[in-house]
Amino acid sequence: MGVMDASVRGVFFTTSAGGAVPAVLLNLPSGKTLPIYIGLWEAISINNALNDDLLPRPGTHDLFVAMLESYGITVRGLTIDDLRDGVFYATLASSREEGEESLDCRPSDGIAIALRAGAPIAIEEVVAEKAGVEEEELPDFVDLSTYLS
Repeated sequence: MGVMDASVRGVFFTTSAGGAVPAVLLNLPSGKTLPIYIGLWEAISINNALNDDLLPRPGTHDLFVAMLESYGITVRGLTIDDLRDGVFYATLASSREEGEESLDCRPSDGIAIALRAGAPIAIEEVVAEKAGVEEEELPDFVDLSTYLS
């Protein structure tokens, strides 16, 4: 098994017994969708990156990417590489003159960083097979912009 490219469809909210829950939806080459439930601030950060919304001051993910760039580090990509007990795991790959590095990260942070850096997002095929769902199986989602208005 290998990895497959994924693209970010957007940030959405769905409701549960506990209230509104944000999720980032990834489109998979198979036509399935991978929902990843995330925190509110990560949802806003990903949404800002998708819409090229610049804040008056840099947010955490903006600062992180700017710091990497100032040290000559390039973000090469994010791979969502594991799913254990309902929790997704990811690795953020970077490079600089001295070589390459891979760091464990939360998928939500990795997506926010990869989008800002223009880096690809991939998913291990086995994770996509386990967690990818057909469109009709998704709960009712409302776009973040609609939810916040």
